[in-house]
Amino acid sequence: MKRLLVIDDEKLYQRMIERAVQPLGLECTFADDGEKGVQAALANPPDIIICDVMMPNMDGFTVAREIRRLNNDIPIIFLTAKSMKDDVLEGFSSGADDYLTKPFSMEELIFR
Repeated sequence: MKRLLVIDDEKLYQRMIERAVQPLGLECTFADDGEKGVQAALANPPDIIICDVMMPNMDGFTVAREIRRLNNDIPIIFLTAKSMKDDVLEGFSSGADDYLTKPFSMEELIFR
C-alpha cells in the first residue's frame, strides 16, 4: 500500500484528503505542525507528501527544504492558501514538485 503523509494543522483538510485517497489504496499518516512533519517524513519516508505552508513551529517552505536536504526522492505537493506569485515561486524553490492553492478541487489534487 502506498503511503501519503499529510502535513497540515487543519484537521478538516486532513480528514477530507484521507477520505478522498483511501479508495485509491493510499494509507494516510498526519503531522499537525512542520517539525513533526519533517520528523515523520525522515523517520519513515512516505511515497508522497501533501504539505501546507502556514503551520506552527515550522512553515511548509522550511519543511520542504529540510526534507530535500536529506531526501530528494519524495514528491511534495504544497496545498496552501498562499497564492501570490512570490509564494508559488518560493514553494517551487524550496523543493515542491507541485503547488495547489486553497480552496481547491479534490479531483484536481487527486489528479496531481
